Amino acid sequence: MPGGGDAGIAPPADGTPARNAATARTDGRSDARAAAAPATPSDGTSSDAVARRADGAPGDGTAGSGTGGAGDPGQGARQGAGSEGQGAPRPDAGQADAAGSGAVPPREPQTGGHRDQGASSSGRGDTQGSAPRHTATGAGPAGADGPTGGPSGRSGRTPAHSGNTGGKGSAPEPSRRGGLLMGRPFGVPVYVAPSWFLVAVLITWVFGGQVDRVLPELGAASYLVSLFFAVAFYASVLVHELAHTLAALRFKLPVRRIQLQFFGGVSEIEKEAETPGREFVLAFVGPLLSLVLSGLFYLALLAVDPGTVPGVLLAGLMISNLIVAAFNLLPGLPLDGGRMLRAVVWKISGKPMTGTVAAAWVGRALAVSVLIGLPLVTQSGALGSDAEDGVGMDTVLDALLAAILAAIIWTGAGNSLRMARLREHLPELRARTLTRRAVPVETDTPLSEALRRANAAGARALVVVDAEGSPVAIVREAAIVGVPEHRRPWVPVGTLAQDLTDGMRVSAELAGEDLLDALRATPATEYLVVEETGEIYGVLSAADVERAFVKAMARPS
Repeated sequence: MPGGGDAGIAPPADGTPARNAATARTDGRSDARAAAAPATPSDGTSSDAVARRADGAPGDGTAGSGTGGAGDPGQGARQGAGSEGQGAPRPDAGQADAAGSGAVPPREPQTGGHRDQGASSSGRGDTQGSAPRHTATGAGPAGADGPTGGPSGRSGRTPAHSGNTGGKGSAPEPSRRGGLLMGRPFGVPVYVAPSWFLVAVLITWVFGGQVDRVLPELGAASYLVSLFFAVAFYASVLVHELAHTLAALRFKLPVRRIQLQFFGGVSEIEKEAETPGREFVLAFVGPLLSLVLSGLFYLALLAVDPGTVPGVLLAGLMISNLIVAAFNLLPGLPLDGGRMLRAVVWKISGKPMTGTVAAAWVGRALAVSVLIGLPLVTQSGALGSDAEDGVGMDTVLDALLAAILAAIIWTGAGNSLRMARLREHLPELRARTLTRRAVPVETDTPLSEALRRANAAGARALVVVDAEGSPVAIVREAAIVGVPEHRRPWVPVGTLAQDLTDGMRVSAELAGEDLLDALRATPATEYLVVEETGEIYGVLSAADVERAFVKAMARPS
């Protein structure tokens, strides 16, 4: 067993790992390690200040708590105070600290997430390309992925949850989070976000006015034609995203979903390409397909009269897809061109991080250029419209569009840098170093006796074993908090335990992304950590992993 801390004993709030020299194991051996921070239950109750000693002396310390994101949209991890514990209780504390649910740090957003932004105001389709984040919106944080909500009952053994609990701190299921499910081409779900309907209305309104000027005889029907254009344009964006998806699947990279949203679409590719060559191909296929579509619409336009409804639609789709391709090829993250630039710098330097930094800063420069340059270009008439001397509604709309695009590009570039730093620090999350020492107890052992044994062994977790010594459940720290001290001699630990499932047994050798994936597969507040031989190593708290994750992200690269 590992050298964790006391079962249900909260550590000091200094955020540094504790070390107890020669802390005794339950089998008579010694161990120099102590545990990290206390678990935080999914029902919103605190476990930062846990059990008192059975002899009446307070046996818990209180941990500092705090809030804060991991600095990354899609990383909605809380930042606790990073408390870590000692093997013996402190006699001066014992109050439970309300702390929210302990969520597993969000899934690492990989560089394969491609985002294509498309908006049409005057026949323009602006597209933001590849983004390294698994987010559903162009700007603003997304919720943490992979909640770890566990059981919240305070008595009775509760089976482990195998999915989201829906309680405090749990994220919505992908179907609710992704919007309306439209289908599963190539086995990848395609969702339409509610924001798409807003942009469809805007495109219908703007493009409808243009159709009315070209074909005034249509009257109100021009807006039906414009609505068809909006749907067809986003179908083109979907083809762009499917190109990224097929390339990812070809390279055996898992694709979580495709989502169509306000400013285009995003393919959520869950792993990074292994080589710069694959990264380049993965980014380039999207703009390439948009160019192919633009060419096909041009050839179709040659066969019809430009002054007809089909001619207007084909011309609009040709121009929109051409702009989608051109915009995505701009060499700055998070656009596809930025991913291509990253791949080139990665190939030259041999370091993915160097490529990310270079492409991200080019992306930020690009954002400033879009903010200043787009309104100037449109007002000068360089895009084919009449030059304007004054400030009219079109000028205001162009400035607003430029500001939105610039904000999305700037935010995406910053997110790319944060994700690169996250990938650098992920290997620091190791199950073996984060695991708490645990003591085995039988199911009918009184809680007070179990805590006495844990304190004596310098452990901070309790594992329920059967008559043969095999682990069957983990005593939930949140449940210990809910039992008054005077009742603990009469409460058996079995009534406070959570049954173990296969997903709640994790290897002590897991680290980094593999560790996070294992915890997300079976959300819970505590996990049994075992050696390769099957021997119990200890108990891993999801809150400890979260605190270590936030602490690693806070360190400079």
